[in-house]
Amino acid sequence: MITPAPTNKIDPRLCRGVFDRAIPATATTAEHVVISVPDTSYQLHLIPTAPITARAGHRVIGTIRMSARRIDEVQSGGRYLEPVFGRPRRVQGTVIAIESDAIVVNAGVPVWVQPTDSRQAPGDFQVGQFVSFDALEGATFSAQ
Repeated sequence: MITPAPTNKIDPRLCRGVFDRAIPATATTAEHVVISVPDTSYQLHLIPTAPITARAGHRVIGTIRMSARRIDEVQSGGRYLEPVFGRPRRVQGTVIAIESDAIVVNAGVPVWVQPTDSRQAPGDFQVGQFVSFDALEGATFSAQ
């Protein structure tokens, strides 16, 4: 449970996290932020779509977007993002919404996923389907 427990409901397609820090760009990596997911060990490294105005250690609500190499339906396993620390590379979870350009997957935290395989489209999936995919580099975070 998030401490203190939130009393307001938010759209299930949004991520509730804690802004840890911003890491400036280097010669080999883009500028990114570290978002921790309460009650997990996740520290996700995501590229911000706009400057995040929250101070370190304060809550943020936003949208995590990423592109998938190919999305596969799976029959077993749990909801997860891996690695626990760093940019998401492998994701598995339940489809909770279908949008025009993406599917929203609950992988412990909601992520908006755009298929990049030309043989797949968001309309090919159904709410409740259990899916797994490799995430391409460049996952973003858009604060609300």
